[in-house]
Amino acid sequence: MKTSLDELQTFVTVVDTGSITAAAEQLGQTVSGISRALSRLEGKLDTTLLRRTTRRLELTEEGRFFLDRARQIVGSVEDAEDEMTARRQKPAGRLRVNAAAPFMLHVIVPLVGGFRARFPEIELELNTSDQIVDLLEQRTDVAIRIGTLRDSTQHARPLGLSRLRVLASPAYLKQRGQPRHVRDLSRHSLLGFTATETLNDWPLRHAQGDALRIVPTLLASSGETLRQLALAGDGIACLADYLTAQDQADGRLLQVLARDTLDVRQPINAVYYRNTPLASRIRCFLDYVAEAMTPSA
Repeated sequence: MKTSLDELQTFVTVVDTGSITAAAEQLGQTVSGISRALSRLEGKLDTTLLRRTTRRLELTEEGRFFLDRARQIVGSVEDAEDEMTARRQKPAGRLRVNAAAPFMLHVIVPLVGGFRARFPEIELELNTSDQIVDLLEQRTDVAIRIGTLRDSTQHARPLGLSRLRVLASPAYLKQRGQPRHVRDLSRHSLLGFTATETLNDWPLRHAQGDALRIVPTLLASSGETLRQLALAGDGIACLADYLTAQDQADGRLLQVLARDTLDVRQPINAVYYRNTPLASRIRCFLDYVAEAMTPSA
């Protein structure tokens, strides 16, 4: 008896979600139905794919080998369905997007209403993570990443660039004074990131070079947290325009040391894992985001 596509989809979903219960919820089936599908699949293959314990499921060596093939088959079918959808010119289906919380809040969320109006048959699922996610494990169609991509093997589409600026609130500058020279920063409260030291390299021209590695007096793991601290008058921060453009326009944050600031722009990329042509729903979403991001964003 041959393996069915439903059985392959069940197996992949159980692995991706981490449990039979979660897979049943995602696929809209019963727990017993998922268990029977797995048992049938293992029976047809005459091998054990998953070791079941009271706490978790663990892939066997054969399961890891078969998982790669199952993903390829399921992915090929999804690609074929996507191509048929594209032929009807009605992009549809679930689109899972992952991005760091600041980018999601300040760039993606304001675009959701317009996107849904234009593509009503695409179901958006928006997830936030400040850490790099595994697209396959998290069942993510596309992830938005800020900065230089470290893995050159990833498939990525550039969406735009976002300039870095050194900023502070009017209240902070009134209380602590405006720094006139880069060396003046040593007398100020500097807001920096806890992880990835290069995030604390500010694009400031100084006697020793074109990048200033600051020693933060207050640290946070998220750019949104640093933005809120800067708005509250707790110090000076170096943040991207995508995060602070409206604050600058409204005068809530002011650029400092503009003459000494280099024009450094962070690349913004959409990352995906498929080697085949992009699904129409992904392509439509990326086109929409790229169109909304101005060259100076």
